[in-house]
Amino acid sequence: MSKYRRDLPQLKGGIYLTDGGMETTLIFHEGADLPHFASFVLLAAPAGRRQLKDYYLRYLDIAAKAGTGFVLDTATWRTNPDWGARLGYSTEALKAANEDAVELLSGLRADFERPGAPIIISGAIGPRGDGYKAGNMNAGEAEAYHAAQIETFAGTDADMVTAFTLTSIDEAIGIARAAKQVEMPCAISFTVETDGNLVTGRTLRQAIEAVDAATGAYPHYYMINCAHPSHFDTVITGDGAWLQRIGGLRANASTMSHQQLDESETLDDGDPADLGQRYRQLTRRMPQLRVLGGCCGTDHRHVAAICAACVPTAAMGR
Repeated sequence: MSKYRRDLPQLKGGIYLTDGGMETTLIFHEGADLPHFASFVLLAAPAGRRQLKDYYLRYLDIAAKAGTGFVLDTATWRTNPDWGARLGYSTEALKAANEDAVELLSGLRADFERPGAPIIISGAIGPRGDGYKAGNMNAGEAEAYHAAQIETFAGTDADMVTAFTLTSIDEAIGIARAAKQVEMPCAISFTVETDGNLVTGRTLRQAIEAVDAATGAYPHYYMINCAHPSHFDTVITGDGAWLQRIGGLRANASTMSHQQLDESETLDDGDPADLGQRYRQLTRRMPQLRVLGGCCGTDHRHVAAICAACVPTAAMGR
């Protein structure tokens, strides 16, 4: 069963890398057919599983050379009832897909984990709706909706769950409560707009403080995803307690707004080196930032640049 569920290594310090924009990489760089941006469909066939494994290997190699730990997120961002129904997956098939996704990562951990560089397996949870639009569930509905996926992860080798691209405070509360019910560590990652706020207009501070207040501060840390650092740099300033709760970043390299990204027919992958330097500045200002990766449009080049900028041993080719 889980190796680190009772004692998450990334909470103790040091840099832990994670991957980039899985779906955008698979679609735009590798030509994968991912209906509704659902990468979990690749688990259904040997060729797809191989493609996913190769995707992860590029990132694990970066972490191995730098001597860092790694957070492996499952390919399950769309593996929930609403998206599953659109793809013709039954409740049982979704459960199997979540389990298969963890099994794939368990094998990678067994092959690549080394002393002093833990590999944490995280069950990835996506929003019920669109990651760029406001959700409409209350916290109770969100807890009931996401409970099945979280319970499935709790029965696997997954060490934790991470909810990505959340735009709704209520949905974040529901996910945290569902995780708490089964004693599953969790992280909450919010999507912010070009002004650094959620699409609802609520501030990141309001979101973090509201979730903490409603859940007894259950999330083990928060993250920011799917926005360029320039979009949120000015809102994560000061010394408030809420800032100390932000433990990771999965930013875009593109400076485009979400509407522009949605409407674009090409992939804007920005400047990996510039992204790495922006991460360097942020981690120096906020040393509690420990889990570093990318989001839409980023790939292993961006994570390598982040690693080179933020991990001292990386520059020595360790």
